[in-house]
Amino acid sequence: MIEQITRLLPGANCNICGFKRCELYAEALVEKSASLSACTLLSQERFKENLDHIHFLLSKEKKPNKETHMYVGLIDNYRAEYILHPLKGEPACRETIVSFAHIQVQQGDTIRYRPLGCPITHIAEVLSSELGMITIHIKGPRREETPYDKTINMGTCLVTGFSGILQGGSFEIGDTIRFIPGLCMMQKVHSGIVVQAEGPNVIIELIDLKVWNLPTKTPTSFYRADPVQ
Repeated sequence: MIEQITRLLPGANCNICGFKRCELYAEALVEKSASLSACTLLSQERFKENLDHIHFLLSKEKKPNKETHMYVGLIDNYRAEYILHPLKGEPACRETIVSFAHIQVQQGDTIRYRPLGCPITHIAEVLSSELGMITIHIKGPRREETPYDKTINMGTCLVTGFSGILQGGSFEIGDTIRFIPGLCMMQKVHSGIVVQAEGPNVIIELIDLKVWNLPTKTPTSFYRADPVQ
């Protein structure tokens, strides 16, 4: 819907409507936080058919479900449909990583690494290591609690999966979803594919830190979680 309306707008990015780019204005139109009259260019005769088409599209737009809750990352302001909480009795979501350093680790080791695409060095406890896949619990970036000289430096690692309890809307196995890992230090929206589910307990793989949607201008709510202790 937003993409369709953006293509029908003049595309001048003139800021007359109050938005820096036409796609942000289109998003506001869909969210009913802006009026079509704000775009003075649309009143020109050459855009009459476009204006009529936009009116038609907006009239078809369903009213948002009040029970649907959207979460917004504090760092990037991207929207997510889900929060991924730790499994019952565990201190943090389980995370699966692959190290490019090929260093052997074992259960109970404390490691430090930087996820590919993330600027923050993480400190984590190793839960298991098998066939190059390391499953961990994040302990945080706190150097005073876990000095670097007492950790194993894994360098840059690729995050391949998360396990936890998914809170949010309905989903099916195979769905690509946007989520915020519970206790994420940056409150960063991630995306990934749900590959396994037992009720709300899920495994999400093919993790991507780049979320392909526009930041929200007027977020429904912000998600804030206490940092890992």
